[in-house]
Amino acid sequence: MKTSYTVKELNTILKGKLIGNTSQLIEGPEQLKKAKSNQITFIGSTKYTKLWAESKACAVIINDNLTLDPGDNRAIIKVKNADLAMAKILELFNPPSPVFEEDIHPTAVIHDTAKIGVGCKIGAHCYVGKDVVLGNSVVLYPNVCVYDETIIGDNTVVWSGTVIRERCIIGNHCIFHTNVSIGADGFGYRPSDDGRGLVKIPQIGNVIIGHYVEIGANSCVDRAKFSSTIIGDGCKIDNLVQIAHNSVMGRSCIMAGHSGLAGSVTLGDGVIIGGSASIKDHTTIHSGATVGAGSGVVGDVEAGKTVLGYPAQDSREMLKQWVAVRRLVKK
Repeated sequence: MKTSYTVKELNTILKGKLIGNTSQLIEGPEQLKKAKSNQITFIGSTKYTKLWAESKACAVIINDNLTLDPGDNRAIIKVKNADLAMAKILELFNPPSPVFEEDIHPTAVIHDTAKIGVGCKIGAHCYVGKDVVLGNSVVLYPNVCVYDETIIGDNTVVWSGTVIRERCIIGNHCIFHTNVSIGADGFGYRPSDDGRGLVKIPQIGNVIIGHYVEIGANSCVDRAKFSSTIIGDGCKIDNLVQIAHNSVMGRSCIMAGHSGLAGSVTLGDGVIIGGSASIKDHTTIHSGATVGAGSGVVGDVEAGKTVLGYPAQDSREMLKQWVAVRRLVKK
């Protein structure tokens, strides 16, 4: 892997507009305030342009609607979207993944009926159960459990501590971070007839996860009571997220940390759920809608709408209410 680049090389990769120049080789990216003279940084908002003069970085990536003076032996790369450009830079300097000394560690337990694709890597103390199917180039880091009849698609990466329960179906190019739970029982209980206890409702469904889905550490996707809990292609789920039984997520949805879906929630395509937001059971949030952080959704949300608050309402109406309450308090 190449460890340093000239600013011109980076500009060629980004297809930006180069202003100024620097003779300094760039050895990595860093935040504005922390960057050293051999590093590149980025600015995506006018809020941070004033920090450029004090930064030690030799180069900066900025949105093309911003104006900066590069300064002596410093360079600016103007691009349409500085965040996306920085993602490309981070990929260039991304350290290699942990090394597997052998493709399948001798301590891994793999059932005789399991089918293992070409180029798979299975780490120490993994368990692969009966009739499991792993596609090509699947990576299971140490201490992963994949239970019976589960199917995992090509190029999916599963990090340590993750448990994928029986009969789940996972797509291609997914990433499950540390300690993810896929397919645990949904939370189903009813009072017993005698009123003296709770009866557990069997959860006999499974979880189906599409392609290019990424799920953060310590998140849970519960199996369905019947049928399937479904996560659509391209969804991105943060750490510590709960997705309950029989919920269905469309394509390219985003759920931020500590948010949760109760049972049988439906999300359309491109829905964004802010951090710590909670969604009531049997609710539908239609395509393109956004739920603000900390909100509580108790009813359906129209397509493209943004809701805030607890209970969540139209964002403009909720902001008006907050302003009115503040005025009352001041009086």
